[in-house]
Amino acid sequence: MPATEELLGERALSKLKWRCRRGLLENDLFVEKFFCKYEAGLTVRQARGIDDLMDLSDNDLLDLLLKRKEPGELAAVSASTPEALEVLALMRTPSLTL
Repeated sequence: MPATEELLGERALSKLKWRCRRGLLENDLFVEKFFCKYEAGLTVRQARGIDDLMDLSDNDLLDLLLKRKEPGELAAVSASTPEALEVLALMRTPSLTL
């Protein structure tokens, strides 16, 4: 199994969850629902994607999650990495929308 498909360890997951704390409640709700559904199977690759998304401002992240903007419309390159796009697609799934 490639290192990027390796499951995220408990310590790394804990650090990632801390990194994902946001200033906007709406973003926190999306992130919390995402972790509730996917945390047991998160890979190192997906963790990189989440980290890339967390580099965005709260408003840009919310615009992406609500599909008001697409990654290519943002100035931040981090929103367009393959890993970020994969995680964004999971976060946008209908079962995770507010």
